[in-house]
Amino acid sequence: MGELHRSGRFLPYNSNLQQRARELRKNMTPAERKLWQYLRQLPVRILRQRPIDHFIVDFYCPSRKIVIEVDGESHNSPAVIARDQERTQHLEGHGLTVIRITNQAIADNFNGVCQYCQQSLTHP
Repeated sequence: MGELHRSGRFLPYNSNLQQRARELRKNMTPAERKLWQYLRQLPVRILRQRPIDHFIVDFYCPSRKIVIEVDGESHNSPAVIARDQERTQHLEGHGLTVIRITNQAIADNFNGVCQYCQQSLTHP
């Protein structure tokens, strides 16, 4: 099944994506790896490369219902921007909050990214 949502319904979990998620966990991008090293130290449970419905999200905090997506340069094209917007709307339809962070932000302002993530994930 999936994570129990605050509405009492389960978030859809696509077991067909399990193997691909496992591969993505083993082959994280440098930006994802750097952010993961920080996120795993926070006092909340964070899952990486988590299947939700027919997507694999980069990071997911079940207790806060927050998804964090790390976007590289490939996310700058109009077609990918539109697909990302649809993906965000779909995930928000499950009651999730989606935070998008660029690789560039992680490279240029890692401390600011960490503060933003900590505030979003640990403060109500």
